[in-house]
Amino acid sequence: MSKAQTIALNTKEKAEKLNIKKYDIYGSTVEQTSVQVFQGEPKQVKASHKSSVIVRVWNDDNQIGVTSTTDVDDKGIEAALKTAYEASFFGVKENIPDFSDKAKSPLPEVQVELGEQTPPAELIEKLLTVEDNLLKAHSAIASVPYNGISEQEIERFYLNSEGALREENRTYATIYLYATTEQEGRKPRSGGAFKIAPSLPKLDIDSCFQETVTKTISHLDYQPIKSGKYRVVFSPEAFLSLLGAFSNLYNAQSILDKQSLSTPESLGEKIASPLLSVSDNALHPANISGETFDGEGTPTQNLPLILEGVLTNFLHSSVTAKRMKAQPTGNANIGAKVSISPNFFHVFRGQQPTQKYNLDEAENVILIDDVQALHAGVNSLQGSFSLPFDGWLINKGEKTSIEAATVAGDFLDLLKSIIFIEEEAEITPSGVCPRIWVDSLSITGQ
Repeated sequence: MSKAQTIALNTKEKAEKLNIKKYDIYGSTVEQTSVQVFQGEPKQVKASHKSSVIVRVWNDDNQIGVTSTTDVDDKGIEAALKTAYEASFFGVKENIPDFSDKAKSPLPEVQVELGEQTPPAELIEKLLTVEDNLLKAHSAIASVPYNGISEQEIERFYLNSEGALREENRTYATIYLYATTEQEGRKPRSGGAFKIAPSLPKLDIDSCFQETVTKTISHLDYQPIKSGKYRVVFSPEAFLSLLGAFSNLYNAQSILDKQSLSTPESLGEKIASPLLSVSDNALHPANISGETFDGEGTPTQNLPLILEGVLTNFLHSSVTAKRMKAQPTGNANIGAKVSISPNFFHVFRGQQPTQKYNLDEAENVILIDDVQALHAGVNSLQGSFSLPFDGWLINKGEKTSIEAATVAGDFLDLLKSIIFIEEEAEITPSGVCPRIWVDSLSITGQ
């Protein structure tokens, strides 16, 4: 009998004892080992085992109470059920959450590769080697202040009083590197990279190293840039950062709360260049930590959000789906409230471009590698942004690092100003995306 089945039986027994007829539970257990090094010595070695369980109970008046616990033994489940039941009498009386209609639908079939845990000493040894190689890669690289290798094993489950039962296991390994430089009379420059894989043997440490070196060195000979309008190319990571920052555009809860750039009537509207298509695809093969069900037990899916520039779907929980006469999409997170978030973006070409562009021939184009200060520089309700960035001025293939600058604009205008989407996509932690060319954006230099 699996762990989730055992919890389901125990919960049913305790609920009957407490005369609780309707409940559900979502939980996860994470075992993680992570290491960091600094100047040839281990800086931090951490092993943790964390459990997080959300229990929801409905009373006879259909009000809902919610509590959380880290204890999934008999006493812990009983205490959580009792606390949630008591809290239900103070629950909301409008738009009350219910079970997802799809909580017992078949889950998508996915190939899952589980890795073996690695001794911390081996993780430290690998990271010390990488740090040493980075310091030797170029005379200007002075330190690697941020780095880490970690392994995680995650177990997730969902169950409810109507017999729904979901469970899945995942493992993955990650590495991140971030190097900084020191040169007399010059500002420190930096560059970094991140990689993820199902297990440590499949983790591409070499490419993470090479990317970190290349980016860091490319910023050494920086120059100031004049303020003005420029054609801009967003790296996959930079574009996905903006797509996430303005996720209220397709988040049904934000729309119902009137905290969105969209309205319920926005479906079918052209909001972007016909070159652009975007899906929320938790099942994409590149999504190493992909999930087959959400916090309500709804199966995840490949959901088109924007097709050839047209807003096609919203992200839904069971609550928003009921209110908007739609179907839950597998994007719900349960807690004191039910929230919605994207799983894994897949950005790709919609219509085929009539004109092609490339950085080897482009003149006076800015390549933005990474945008910063998203918490302060984005007004998601107005659609505006003004963000510092790392990047280069490109002239016929020659890259000149930009000393310091900000990019500003309106997100909806940006989407409509896309003139080219490159064919080759890159894998990032938040999605798969190619480089995105935008006709004109305001750049403020020093």
